[in-house]
Amino acid sequence: KPPQRRNMARSDAQEREAPRMTCASHANLDVSTKSSVHSSLQTDAFSMPRFKEEFNVDVLAKDEESLQFRMVGIDPALANAFRRILIAEVPTMAIEKVHFVNNTSVIQDEVLAHRLGLVPVRADPRLFEFKGTEEDHHEKNTIVLRLKIECTQNGDEVMNKNVYSSSLEWLPGGSAIPADEEQKVIPPFRRSQTEFISDTIRPVHDDILIARLCPGQAIELEAHCVKGIGREHAKWSPVATAWYKLEPEIKMLKPVEGELAEALAGLCPKTFKLVKDGRSKGRQKIELTSAQGDEMELERIRHLSGEEPWEGHFKLQKIKTHFIFTIESTGVMAPEQLFVEAIKVLMNKCDTCERLLLPE
Repeated sequence: KPPQRRNMARSDAQEREAPRMTCASHANLDVSTKSSVHSSLQTDAFSMPRFKEEFNVDVLAKDEESLQFRMVGIDPALANAFRRILIAEVPTMAIEKVHFVNNTSVIQDEVLAHRLGLVPVRADPRLFEFKGTEEDHHEKNTIVLRLKIECTQNGDEVMNKNVYSSSLEWLPGGSAIPADEEQKVIPPFRRSQTEFISDTIRPVHDDILIARLCPGQAIELEAHCVKGIGREHAKWSPVATAWYKLEPEIKMLKPVEGELAEALAGLCPKTFKLVKDGRSKGRQKIELTSAQGDEMELERIRHLSGEEPWEGHFKLQKIKTHFIFTIESTGVMAPEQLFVEAIKVLMNKCDTCERLLLPE
């Protein structure tokens, strides 16, 4: 089963054992130049018992289209596998064929079809099947969207000048164009898709500009969506992007006090703050507030760690088994659901490998 979010308190010993990489001002230290992912990060080979004991997921930030979470105790190869699967192997629905009835706009049919194909469609791909090459279209493998619009002018007012994605209308009963062998338009579905789909299928965003028309120009077409994956074409990729980075950590090597403390707090206010030094009346010292400051401040800390007078006071490290993962969905599915689907894809790959390699 996909791993559930757990609140696991890692012991101090486990935190100390996690390998670190030092981000010095001139180079990354504690790394190897070997090409292997394991060798370059100097992490041990994958161990299932250790993975079960140490793996943990904590959500850091979440909204409708993006998700950021921390994965602790995971192997770099697995983190990269999730990233690649999210980009190229989680299936979605996208426009594949466009049948034109009328197009008097200045945009050629081929260009307009390409623009439509890149419009993300909000439809749950789990409710649909992949369409085979020789398989007929039916309600379980095809979604039909219709675009019918004409630009008109009434005095000085021009209506429907801009054609937006909101003009795409879902036809749950299938194609409304009469069957024609020359155009090869699919026949209507045997049953309506509303019987197994509760939400209305529509573009993710209503304000995507598709075309611009002049008075008298019109577009009428049907767009047929099928299930696919980003490895075949980018229009099926469910994410705008997905990436990860090693979790940063700032280690204080010796106290920063007095004027140095005031200067450092001014240079990096999101990471350090001034507190009273209990050992000396009226004197202040630096206290670390967070190692999750913005990227510019972390880069400034990296440079300061190798410059006078800060050298030897602190250093920036990255924990090699802690990953900050970010998923930005195109809106076709919630980002947390995309990660669950990526886990399922990886599980299917493992099952296939086991079936092929192990004797029955």
